[in-house]
Amino acid sequence: MLALLDRIDPDSTNIDMMVELVRALRPRRPNDIEQAAANVRTLTQLLRGNPEHAWRLHRYGTRLLEARRHASLYTDTGILSNDGFVTELKRRISYRILPPAHNEVYLSDALDQVLYKQTDHLWISGVPAADWYDLFQVVASSRGPEDTGNAGLVALEGMLQAIRTLSCRVCALGLEPRLVHSYAEIEDYDSPFLMQNMEVNDYLEAYGQVLAGEAREIEDAKHLLVMLDQCDEVVLKIRRRALANGTTVGVSYLLVALTQSIDRLRKLLYLVDLSGELPTPDSVDLDAVAADVTPQAAGHRQVSRREAAALALALELIEAHNHKYAVRSMLTSTIHLLARNVTENASRTGEHYIAETRKELWQMFRSSAGAGLIVGFMALIKILTGYLRAAPVVEALLFGMNYALGFMLIHVLHFTVATKQPAMTAARLAAELQTTDGKTPDVDSMAVLVNKVFRTQFVAVLGNLATALPTAYAIALAWKDVTGRHLVTADKALHLLKDIDPIGSPALWYAAIAGVWLFVAGLISGYYDNKALYTRMAQRILQLRRPRKLLGPERLARLANYVENNLGGLMGNFFFGMLLGVTGTVGFMLGLPLDIRHVTFSSANFATALVALDHAISTELAARSIAGFLSIGLVNLIVSFSLALWVALRARRISFRRSILLLYALGRRFVAGPVEFFLGPKADKGVQP
Repeated sequence: MLALLDRIDPDSTNIDMMVELVRALRPRRPNDIEQAAANVRTLTQLLRGNPEHAWRLHRYGTRLLEARRHASLYTDTGILSNDGFVTELKRRISYRILPPAHNEVYLSDALDQVLYKQTDHLWISGVPAADWYDLFQVVASSRGPEDTGNAGLVALEGMLQAIRTLSCRVCALGLEPRLVHSYAEIEDYDSPFLMQNMEVNDYLEAYGQVLAGEAREIEDAKHLLVMLDQCDEVVLKIRRRALANGTTVGVSYLLVALTQSIDRLRKLLYLVDLSGELPTPDSVDLDAVAADVTPQAAGHRQVSRREAAALALALELIEAHNHKYAVRSMLTSTIHLLARNVTENASRTGEHYIAETRKELWQMFRSSAGAGLIVGFMALIKILTGYLRAAPVVEALLFGMNYALGFMLIHVLHFTVATKQPAMTAARLAAELQTTDGKTPDVDSMAVLVNKVFRTQFVAVLGNLATALPTAYAIALAWKDVTGRHLVTADKALHLLKDIDPIGSPALWYAAIAGVWLFVAGLISGYYDNKALYTRMAQRILQLRRPRKLLGPERLARLANYVENNLGGLMGNFFFGMLLGVTGTVGFMLGLPLDIRHVTFSSANFATALVALDHAISTELAARSIAGFLSIGLVNLIVSFSLALWVALRARRISFRRSILLLYALGRRFVAGPVEFFLGPKADKGVQP
């Protein structure tokens, strides 16, 4: 490291020596914080012991800063661009494969050359803040006779330019037509997005007069911060309204970019403030960078809050820079808002699938029994469709349409398929969770809700099986009586039984695939419910003139309301049916172990096979088959519910890792009242824990 300091040219603007210096500080493993801190301390001691080296590094760093433009570093790094979600996603993917060419004019590109590893932010943020303060003080205090001290002025000018750019960006995003569509009231009064831009222009003009010596002081930016607070309030109202009126990926993207720009604008205003009276931005965690800083640790002086905020912003920029081409972080920040709305709409549907009392459980049983009756006939149609010996793709489409139309009919008749519930109830569960600290859910509250979901699922499965089995059995007997032959051959019957064997076949793996499709169907339902609300589907249908003439205003109004309220359910059932129908064919064509097993259809196939074999099956085979379709149902429920709950919790930024506590809480409820655990309370008073 000493030889490296000897080679530094204080008047050079070439970035190569800085790259080598940072490489010398970088540990071999990014998580080796002790080695990184030791390297920083070693450099500090070398510079403190040799003022010539300290001056060379100070002069060299100053020249690097003076030769480059700073504004884009503050306006672009860590902030989504204005290009839109799809364009930004394609740009990040392409740049991960082939990064863009560096431009020596910009400081952000110099940072890209120096911190070229995506893990650099780990060791840089891991080094104690006191060590960084100590190093910076040694370098900053080393000045030579030729130093002009322009580095600080160049950085200040870059921040002021960034403030102007960010203010214009906030103004443009805030007046974007898609946001105005979501919050039309913003047109009824002076927009805070426009007013903050006017305030920023006045503030920067006064600031320029102070820098030019034409004025001695400047008003603080407190009024400007009030305008930014009002912008945040509008963003919050748009987000809340989106939960009721729906949203899109584009609107979610704009809200994230707008929030990031406002937050960065606050931080820069705090750093350039001359009055020293501005409050520290809420998003700046000073304790994280100043907790270990004492007057003795940082060069025998007290570190100011502004210096701590500057280091916090620097660490934020470095981490954002390392992730600027990361696809996952962009998807996480943008899709979070959309996922929240999708799961929120799914949770509204899910509340119909959670029974509170025994009366509601009985209603759920009757509803699921009606679905089981229809599934029995769907199983018949599937068998008959298989006899057509159609081409694989045609057969897959026929299977899918059978499932899709059948599930849509079940929805229209207000019946319930048990396995369709988890994707809805999981979202509802996450929506009702009470949290103790805003992130970790309350275990007892969660146990109450999980118990409701469990017994509702239990009763719904029983209702499906209570009618699906006898319906398929009766159809198979009637088929033999009418045609004189069984619905399926003996070989086909044995094949049906083998397909639901939980041990001798991949039935449970196929059941897990069906559980994934159940989860996807829940997301699709939430997506289309969100879309129906956002696009005002009912109003659009009412504007159609020809249907109005055919149906009349009243019937068209009922149809419009039905479509808006049930579009998610209908589309979710349609896509779920198509996914079930085509999975097996796709697996066959690709040579992959892909197929589906669904509890109600598996039970119907068992009844059909039982009749086809004239009941001549062993007790062991019967027990294994029954255990098979029950296990299939259990896997269907567990997989779909787990995935849906995970997404719903992530969408609400709720973490839950101590599942053993939930099991204990459920165990206590079972011991306290085993009957109520499975059948629920007799009246509403028993609902509370």
